[in-house]
This record gives sequence, structure tokens and C-alpha cells, in this order.
Amino acid sequence: MSKNVVVVESPAKAKTIGKYLGNDYVVLASYGHIRDLPAKNGSVDPKNDFSMLWEIGERSHKHIDEISKAVKSADTLLLATDPDREGEAISWHVQEVLRDKNLLNNKKVERIVFHEITKTAIQKAIKEPRPINMELVEAYLARRALDYLVGFTLSPVLWRKLPGARSAGRVQSVALRLIVDREQSIESFKNQEYWTITADLLSARQDLFTARLTQFNTKKLDKFAIPNEQTAHEIADRIRQQDFAISSIDKKQVKRHPSAPFITSTLQQEAARKLGFSASRTMQLAQKLYEGVAMDGEVTGLISYMRTDSVTLSQDAVQEGRQFLKDTYGDQYVPESIRQFKTKAKNAQEAHEAIRPTLLSRRPSDVARFLDDTSLKLYDLIWKRTLASLMESALFDQVAVDIASTDASTVLRATGSTLVFDGFLKLYQEGVDEAPDLDIKDAENVEGLLPPLNDHEAVTKESVSPHQHFTQPPPRFTEASLVKKLEELGIGRPSTYASLLQVLQDRDYVKLEKRQFIPEDRGRLVTSFLTNFFKQYVEYDFTANLEGQLDEISAGTLPWQKVLELFWEGFNATVEATGPLRITEVIERLEEDLDHYLFKDLPKEERICPTCNKGQLSLKLSRFGAFLGCSCYPDCKYTRPVGQTSESAIPDREPVLLGEDPNTQEIITLRTGPYGEYLQWDLPVVEGAAIKEELPPTEEEAPAKKKRKKKVVKPKRVSIPKELSAAAITLDVALKLKELPKAIGVNSETALPVLVGIGRFGPYVKHGEQFISIPKGDDDVLNLSLDRACEIITAKLNKPVRTKTTKALVKKKVVRSKAKKA
Repeated sequence: MSKNVVVVESPAKAKTIGKYLGNDYVVLASYGHIRDLPAKNGSVDPKNDFSMLWEIGERSHKHIDEISKAVKSADTLLLATDPDREGEAISWHVQEVLRDKNLLNNKKVERIVFHEITKTAIQKAIKEPRPINMELVEAYLARRALDYLVGFTLSPVLWRKLPGARSAGRVQSVALRLIVDREQSIESFKNQEYWTITADLLSARQDLFTARLTQFNTKKLDKFAIPNEQTAHEIADRIRQQDFAISSIDKKQVKRHPSAPFITSTLQQEAARKLGFSASRTMQLAQKLYEGVAMDGEVTGLISYMRTDSVTLSQDAVQEGRQFLKDTYGDQYVPESIRQFKTKAKNAQEAHEAIRPTLLSRRPSDVARFLDDTSLKLYDLIWKRTLASLMESALFDQVAVDIASTDASTVLRATGSTLVFDGFLKLYQEGVDEAPDLDIKDAENVEGLLPPLNDHEAVTKESVSPHQHFTQPPPRFTEASLVKKLEELGIGRPSTYASLLQVLQDRDYVKLEKRQFIPEDRGRLVTSFLTNFFKQYVEYDFTANLEGQLDEISAGTLPWQKVLELFWEGFNATVEATGPLRITEVIERLEEDLDHYLFKDLPKEERICPTCNKGQLSLKLSRFGAFLGCSCYPDCKYTRPVGQTSESAIPDREPVLLGEDPNTQEIITLRTGPYGEYLQWDLPVVEGAAIKEELPPTEEEAPAKKKRKKKVVKPKRVSIPKELSAAAITLDVALKLKELPKAIGVNSETALPVLVGIGRFGPYVKHGEQFISIPKGDDDVLNLSLDRACEIITAKLNKPVRTKTTKALVKKKVVRSKAKKA
């Protein structure tokens, strides 16, 4: 047996590292976390210094047994999990479990860290071991305990006081509030009209250029200085009567510097902007690139570790990159001194290098044949961004020209810029967040080339044009802009953003449409409830300050139990204060808070039921969600979804004919039922067929009739998944939905059949007898490929399973009790 046992998280990582080490090492995978807090009350005990009760996952037992067997006959245990807070915690869990089994007596236990899976990095890490960093572990314990206490204390309050709510979370609820607050800002936004004036001018050389009005009647104009059409035309007429000449020319050179290499959050943002990837998809692809790809018979890690908040690069990487740039583009593209980037995060200790290719000279074209299209796109993005950060700045000539009237009371300004040296732009340009549509005539921020102009040169007016504009509401959050906002506020950690955004969608709190987050009714209600009854705990500053305290714990400057104690004292008191709260009080507060959305700001006297004309419409809550109902229930059963007017509500819409099923000749219609939209297949009515009238049975026939129950053939019905709008349902889509569940192939690794379908919990992949949910907003179940389905299956199989084993809990409590007595 091997003298050295190396433990990593994933089997892919174990396979790669195993090839780099000799026969003296055996590399095993823990398959992520081997222990977690049981999903029930009591796993964290605030009355006992926040002691935690850990439970080994059902699927983890066999992995622990394999590690234990190897450690028994080994001399050294090397814990080589990821170089971040979670990785440190996994190593600690493995060590604690093996110590409980008395397997570490007289064994050397070392922690090794590497930021890239290359032979050189791994061998260097083995030569530089260290103990487990308990400050990072304590920060993990504090974060895990906080999230548990909030989730398992606040969620039951939601279930009791706000029927239909799913869950609440320390960071999740704050992120949801950001989305809801932005939507409310959009809904309450009132457009404001404003005008700008531009003039097309001819220089002395008859060159045409455009300038905009910046000063009139010796007053500098702000954005709303010209409020309406009449004022705009009056000013334009005055300008047409004036003569103009160049009054000043301001020329200067400006530099545009490259962005820092990627950290976790900026990679997620840029992949969303440029590639359209969700945060979770980006992290899945980055994980593959990090763990390694088979190239020419050897598995090689292509990028460094992808969960990091540090923007620094190793000296070796910097020197390699600079030499590559000199050889490829020339000395002029490499700055004389190495550019230094500053990390924005307050405590960027979790990883010590930015995301970069493990070999900067390895071009995307060199690995194209070993990667799928999406992985190649992400590698290309990382490669370009890293090299661009090492390149010279771009240089622009900027010119600003003021054109004044003869009395200097009116001033027009023309601006232009020209690229003198492209620098890093030769390789890469950073994307920008999506913005609301701008009027194409708004030349306020548009720059172009200007013709040669001289001081005091007279110009000729070709035309003077007023332009109408309206202010635009703030844009909805995209994944990129929401991640950026969370990072700016200091809420959460970049490594958790991908799962956080997925949870919001899985809980039906938000939906992702056209890459923008839109809050669902359930999300609005939860946010309103929390801001009314738990306001402090969804405040941006409060959550950010708590993150800062967690960072102080990881830096060793703050005791972790003290942070939990201060938080729990106030939080528990707030929870207990909601005990006497009645649902009717909750509804009253929600109605008041969401009046603009529920009733479109209609006064109470106008909220009359359109069916009975007697009752008033009010908010109703059920386990299926919120709706508006008549106060005269049960005499009047009128209801409608929240957020709709009586005109837009369609409770009894006529069936919409989609066409005929080519296989069965059945008629397919789109219908609306009490639980939403669905499709129905009906046998066609044969024209001219006689209808047989069934007479009541005679006394002799009656007993026989009772024995034979008539079989009722129900029409086939198919529910429409939430991801599809009724407007998107065509005959072709209906036929595809009817095929579900359908087989799409066989998993080559397991030889098990793979099917896709839609169940009560949404789209799923069936792998053998196992059902696995398809991530929301990431894949189309109707067109899901076998490769993508296998990726979803692999991700699920590698994820540790949480279980609730009563015997194990009892056993652990007994062990903990004995330990205390000892």
C-alpha cells in the first residue's frame, strides 16, 4: 500500500493529480462535503456556544470507508482540497471524521494548496505543506451557522404567516429585495420630457461636422433646461439667426487602461455579457477547465482555480505572458513596468491568484480540438482577458471644440476622438452592462472624428435640429448586473452567487426572461413581508456589515461565537415578536405596501367585484400562492391573479385551436383551467353521424347495467410548463410536449438510458430510475441534447446528498454527551 494518501474533492481532479504523482501516492476523492448540518431543528445550538451536530451524507459513507482503508496503512495524509474557505472546511471535516475513527494516531497530517492543476504546481505544493487554517474553518462555521439559523428559524415563520411562501435566507432574501425594489422603481417611474438641439456645421474647408447646444443666453444648459417643443423651436429659431465661429479648441491625449484579470464575480459578469452564459453555467464550465482536459494522452488543467477574489498573478505567469506578448505583437505592446491591480474586496485571502490560463502561451486554437464549443468560448475569454491585463494602455487623441456666437451668448460644442495606439484593444475589450434603449438622435455622448479646425475660424450653419427625448426607467437586473451590484454592496461572496441566483428561480420568487430578472408574485409578497416584519435583516448595510465580520473571523481578528451571539440575540427576539401576529394583520400590511401592484392604486371604494357588484376585492393567500378574491365568498367566487386588472383577467377564455395531430387525427386545443394553461387532444366530430339516444333501463335490465360500469374515455391533456408562455405554444411545440417523457439516448459512462420529461416539479432528466431536475433558465427541455443531459446527471451524481437518519442523530448526540462528561 501507498505511504501517502492524498484527498481531493472530485474524482476528475483525483484522476488528473494521480497521473502527476508516483506509486508512493494514492489519490482519493471525498466527492465534495462529506458532512453537513442535518436539515432539521437543533443542528445548531445557540444555548451551547453554537455547537453543531454534523451528519455524514448517505452517499459519503462509501467514500469515507475508502479513504479510511487507505489511511490505515499510510504514513501521511495530504489534504489537497480547493484553496478557498469551502475547501479548507472539507479538509477539516475529513480530518475530524478520521480522528473520530482513531485513524490518525502516529500519522502525519498536512494541508497542501495549489491554484492550478499542473505537475509543477502540485509538486511545489507537496514541498510546502502547512496545517489546516482554523481561522478559515471558523469563518466557514460562522457562515454555515448563520445561514442555518436564519433559514430554519425564519422559513417556518413564513410558512405560518404567509401561506404559499417557500423559504427565506440571509443573503437570498436581500438579493430578492434588490430585484423587487428595482421592479417597483420601474413601475413607479414617470417619464420626463426634455429636448436637445444639434447643428450641422460647415468648416472653412467645407467639411461637415455636428455640434450640440451647451449654452444659451449666457447660461449653461443642464439636461432638463429645454423642457418642451415650443421652447426648443424658439431656441432653434434664435440660433438660425446667429453667426458662429470657433472660440476654443482643446486637444489632449488620454489613456484607456486594461481591466484586471478575472476574479469569480467578474468572470460571471463578462461571460453573461459576451457569451450569454448563466452564472451557474459559467462555473460548471470553469470547473471542467480547472480540473483538466485530456490532451494528447495526458489530462491537463487549463486554468487556475476559479473561486477567487484576488486580481494578482504569479510572477512566473507575468513573465511568461510578457514574453509571449513581445514575441507575438512586439515590444511596443508590453509596458516597461508591470501593472499592479488592487483587489476591491476587503479581505481577499481565500485564494491568492486571479483566474488565468495555466500556460499563457497556450492559445485557444491550440486546445480547440479538445474542447466543446462552450468550453472553448470561456477559455478564449479568460485567455484574452489575462493577456490584455499585461498589455500597454490604449492611446486616444481627444478634441473638444467650442463654437460661439458673435456675442458669445450661445455656445455649441463638438467632440471627437481618434485612436492613436490600440494597445490592449488589439486583443480584448471589456463588455458593458445592458442599458435601456437610447434615442438614436441623442448625440450627447456620441464621439466621432472631427475635421481640421482652427481658432476663430468662421463656420456656416447647414441645419439646426431640435430633438425630443424622454427619461428612461432603470433597467431590470441581468445576471451580470445583479452580481455586480451584490459585489458593490459587499453582500454574499462571489463563489455563492451562482447557486444563489438559481435558488431564487427554483423557489419561483423570480423568473428570467430575455436575460432579465422579473419578480414573481410570490417574490414580491415575501419581500414585502420581510421588509415589514424583519426590516433590519434585509437591509443592504446590515447584511454587508455581517459579511465584513465574517471576513474579520477569517483574518483572525474576531471570535466566531461572538458574532453569532450578537446576531442571534436580536434576530431571535424579532422572530418571537411575530408569534402573536395574525394572518389578517399580515394581509392588511401587504395590501398597504403593495397597493400600487395589487389594485393599480384604485381607492378602496372602487375595488368592487366585477361579478356580484357588491363585495370588495382583497388579497387572499393560499398554499398555491396569492390572488385577489371577492369579500362575499362563498356566495361570490370571483377570483383573479394579482397584478391584473379586471379587463386583463381571462378566467374563462375560449379554447384556441392549434391544429390536427398528424398521427391520431385528434384536434389539439389550448385551454385555460383553474391551474393554468394546458393542451387537450379531442376526437374529431364526424359530420352527419347519428347520435344514439340511450333510453333508461327496464327493471330486468337494471341489475345487469349496474354490474357493468361504463368506461369513460377522458381526453388526453398536457400541462404547459411555466417556462413557456401561452403565446409561444404552436402546433409543433404541442406535438413535442405530447412526446414527453421521451428517450434521448444512453449515458456512455453508466450505460443507463436517459429520458427527458416534465413532472409536477418541472422539467427533469431520468437516468435509470433516478429523476434529476433540469436547472431553470439554462436549458430547453424540448431540445435538450444528450451531452447536456449527461452533464446535468454528472453534476447531480457528484453532489453530496443530505439525509435525515434518526439513528445517526441519536448516536451523535450520545457521543457528544459522553465527550462533554469526559
